[in-house]
Amino acid sequence: MGTTAIELTVGPVAHGGWCVARHEGRVVFVRHALPGERVLAEVTEETTRFLRADAVEILDASPDRVPAPCPFAGPGRCGGCDWQHASLEAQRRLKTDVVAEQLRRLAGIDWKGRVEEVPGAPDGLGWRTRVQFAADRDGVLGLRRHRSHDIEPVDACLIAHPEVENVGAEVMNWRGASTVEVIASSAGDQAVVVAPKPRRTVAVPDLDDDVAVFVNEGRGRTRTVHGRHHVTERVGGRDFQVTGSGFWQIHPGAAATLLATVMEFADPKPGEWALDLYCGVGLFAASLAEAVGPDGAVFGVESEPVAIRDAERNLRDLPQARFGRGFVESALDRYGIERADLVVVDPPRTGLGREVAARIADLRASRIVYVSCDPATLARDLAWLGERGYRLAELRAYDAFPMTSHVESVALLVQQ
Repeated sequence: MGTTAIELTVGPVAHGGWCVARHEGRVVFVRHALPGERVLAEVTEETTRFLRADAVEILDASPDRVPAPCPFAGPGRCGGCDWQHASLEAQRRLKTDVVAEQLRRLAGIDWKGRVEEVPGAPDGLGWRTRVQFAADRDGVLGLRRHRSHDIEPVDACLIAHPEVENVGAEVMNWRGASTVEVIASSAGDQAVVVAPKPRRTVAVPDLDDDVAVFVNEGRGRTRTVHGRHHVTERVGGRDFQVTGSGFWQIHPGAAATLLATVMEFADPKPGEWALDLYCGVGLFAASLAEAVGPDGAVFGVESEPVAIRDAERNLRDLPQARFGRGFVESALDRYGIERADLVVVDPPRTGLGREVAARIADLRASRIVYVSCDPATLARDLAWLGERGYRLAELRAYDAFPMTSHVESVALLVQQ
């Protein structure tokens, strides 16, 4: 649509990196604005119920506004960051408001906490240890624009970890590639995962010899072109193998921070029977297994076969930990799991859903620890678990994604 400009007085923050304003009776979701500002905004999307817009001129600025450090941030540019125009303190206040509003509106919970800093990125930059770039038809790398398949070419990403930038992928040509993911692990490994365009091959440019290169062949299959087939991540005294593009927390301090909170909330006792659902490569399962000891047991469930193989390898010294492959909604029945003392869940952004929430509640665990990367689906699931006899005892939220609207939360639920 055309670039219709409207003047707006910006209201409160909304989930997803927007602020809310009103224009001629309709709600307007505004990016690149801050609460209390008066802005000139260009409409980017229009429906019968609401508008989406970009603030292109700031008429009255918030005291929380700062110059965006990245030259690729701003209206119509890279969509990877949401809040580069806000101070870090303001970003965390905005995220706190979002978490509190979602809990209040969707679960009727009055949360008085705050979004906490995660150690490792004091200026909010240089933290992202896994960055997936998109390649254009000429093999030039960039990042997607907001709500668009269009690519913003970049020669550097300021939120990328320095070891990601040291690979130099953005200044190389990747003709034939669809995406190029660059990984820098906490143990010092570097890797590149290339996904070719359909029916194309990629001529991988010359990289340093110590950079592993994988090709993503789809359906969870990754082929090693150069170097080891995995990277090693390190938390505390334990190493975790993560194959290809397997899931791992991307902030360098997030895995340790979340693990510490999960273990504090879970408080596993020797001899207990614990479940780790959506277990990935076994980060939480390892500490749970050490805590419950040889007289206890931990069972992890994960749908990705490569992650299950990694988890079994990573915890091969802990025989009390076992793993099963499958989707949680069917795996608990298939493996005949009817009871648990303790359940840890770390679902994808879509959350548990009503069916899985009900199945977990039926296990009658004394505590459920829920790790979430989306406060809306977390709040929805807390409401459903509340209907099944669980109440929220504690919740901590973390700024594991500075400059973006995303937030990581850990909730403890206990039986009412």
